[in-house]
Amino acid sequence: MSRAKKSDVNFLMQGSLLAIASIISRVIGLVYRLPLTAIIGKEGNNYYGTAYEIYNLILLISSYSLPLAVSKLVATRMAQGQAKNAWKVLKGALIFATLSGGTFSLVVWFGADFFTSKLLATPLATIALKVLAPVIFLVAIAGVLRGFFQGLNSMMPTALSQIAEQIVNAIISIVAAYFLFDYGRKVGTVLGDPNEYAAAWGAAGGTLGTALGSAASLAFLIFLISIYRKRFRKKMRRDHTRHFEGYGSIMWLLFATIIPVLLSTTLYNVSSIIDQSIFKNFALFQGYKQHTIDVWWGVYSGQYRVIINVPISIASAMASSSVPALTTAFKGGDMDLVRSRIHSATRFIMVIAFPCTVGIFVLAQPIQMLLFSDTDPTSGYMLMVGAISVLFYSLSTLSNGLLQGIDRLRIPVKNAAISLVLQAGFLLAAMQFFRAGIYAVILANAFYAFMMCLLNGLAVKKYSGTKQDVRKTFILPLIGSAIMGIATFIVYKMVVVALRSNAIATIIAILVAMVVYFVVMLLLGGITREELNRVPHGDRLIRLAEKMHLLK
Repeated sequence: MSRAKKSDVNFLMQGSLLAIASIISRVIGLVYRLPLTAIIGKEGNNYYGTAYEIYNLILLISSYSLPLAVSKLVATRMAQGQAKNAWKVLKGALIFATLSGGTFSLVVWFGADFFTSKLLATPLATIALKVLAPVIFLVAIAGVLRGFFQGLNSMMPTALSQIAEQIVNAIISIVAAYFLFDYGRKVGTVLGDPNEYAAAWGAAGGTLGTALGSAASLAFLIFLISIYRKRFRKKMRRDHTRHFEGYGSIMWLLFATIIPVLLSTTLYNVSSIIDQSIFKNFALFQGYKQHTIDVWWGVYSGQYRVIINVPISIASAMASSSVPALTTAFKGGDMDLVRSRIHSATRFIMVIAFPCTVGIFVLAQPIQMLLFSDTDPTSGYMLMVGAISVLFYSLSTLSNGLLQGIDRLRIPVKNAAISLVLQAGFLLAAMQFFRAGIYAVILANAFYAFMMCLLNGLAVKKYSGTKQDVRKTFILPLIGSAIMGIATFIVYKMVVVALRSNAIATIIAILVAMVVYFVVMLLLGGITREELNRVPHGDRLIRLAEKMHLLK
């Protein structure tokens, strides 16, 4: 096996570990949202989702890019054998995180009413947003520690801390929402609107879980870094570097690395804020009732996006693991390794994104019924219309990370700005000329992700010289997914007719889909023995495929 291929095995293994952890975290998040939604209702999801829109945007501005920036700087120094400077990067980043995280936490706390009332026309979401304010500080510190470990090419601390965070989040969210919903009803009885206040306080209970989950994750990471510090000191003692960086230069490098990443990720994610602001205000202008708008947005933010984000999290995890690995290869001048890693990461994502897209499209309404007991056809149509977003967002999220890994930090910023302007125009046109309602938001999101795919893809090809294997990366996964989709639809219909149970039919259909896709891809040559070896427990999959006579 060549050096590039051996390196790719570890690269994809680390990315797979982080992807698996992200899936587990998302699934936990999806599962706990079921009882949470049952407690706070669609109106509560509206307040919960609104608070999260503001929180996510501020988080992006304050600290989202810190893990990536830290991992990039640490990876560069470790590749040069500068362990002492890598440790200085950690300490400088912690100072930076304390200042930025603390400042923006105060901004959210004191500006909560302005953000929710004036900007997004949802005043009762203020309660939930204030609960999220201190989380920004906690996430900033945790992000630095995660970035440090990622820079050492170890994704396990990030993976474990994410899972721990979600477990605590799930438990506290449900318990707190239950008690605060009841408290809100009592407050609302006094103020004359028990249902709305109950939903608002219930949403605040959900965000309390996020706060305590973040605290638990940070505590876990601090524990890990305190243990690892002794081991890292040995590396620092073997470091004979004569040039020691000052904290001033480290802070400047952090700032210079963070700004373009910050701008691209902010523009990349600010689209949801723009969507909500345009949609809610324009829908009111068109004569839709406030209750209808709130219910639509509650389904969109509390059901549709929760489901869609599960497969997209895989691309996000792969992007996070790609940056330090690509940085190390790029700084070493090994362009063959850079191209190999870009090709492997893109193919990995497409093999997963295609079947997820088709599966969500085929089982849209059954999934909504299974997870949220929602029989409203609108909820199912939303998933069907937006299923293509999984494919576009997966590829655009990954390509963002790939460009950042090869030091093309400004390009995602430019591409995101162009896509954002076009998306806003698309959304307004869809609402004005087609009166598409909530579907306008879903289509505009897909259009934005598509533009990012197109622009980022051209840039990756231009600056890395990577030539993707179109047949194995796109065509075979598409064919395999199409066959899988047909089989899934038939199985679901047969089981639901025979057993009259949507839950059983949906679960069986999903299991059949996984088996059919795996078998078809092996038969088509879309997945090889070598590629199975690159993922965790790939040897077990190989043995299974051999028993089925699908591999030679």
